[in-house]
Amino acid sequence: MKIVIQRSKAASVTVDKAVIGEIEKGLVLLVGITHEDTAEDVAYAARKIAAMRIFEDAEGKMNEDIRTYGGAILSISQFTLYASTKKGNRPSFTGAARPELAEPLWQALNDALRAEGLTVETGSFGAMMDVKLINDGPVTIILDTKDK
Repeated sequence: MKIVIQRSKAASVTVDKAVIGEIEKGLVLLVGITHEDTAEDVAYAARKIAAMRIFEDAEGKMNEDIRTYGGAILSISQFTLYASTKKGNRPSFTGAARPELAEPLWQALNDALRAEGLTVETGSFGAMMDVKLINDGPVTIILDTKDK
């Protein structure tokens, strides 16, 4: 599982001109799932994201996690994170899990984050989405559950 974590001042996701998910401050997660991902990857990612200290404290140091900071999460499925650009100019997406595996794992990640006490808004799995965000910092971190 690869997750691009972006600290955000505000973010939203729109499908067919309707906003379906929106947060003020917090994290935007772009979540890619591959064939080998399991419930263990989901649990690891949820724990890491909930505890990741990437928000500034009163002294301006990255010392606060999202719960302490009081932010929310906007989670977007993103199969293109598993694009391979090794051959030619057209990316191959064979590294991305098929929807029947990926969607339940993405939903499980969102549920695991909620179980950590976090507010989670989502995009729509498999839909064409417009994602807007105001990146805070910018702070962007890539979490790969295979790099434990």
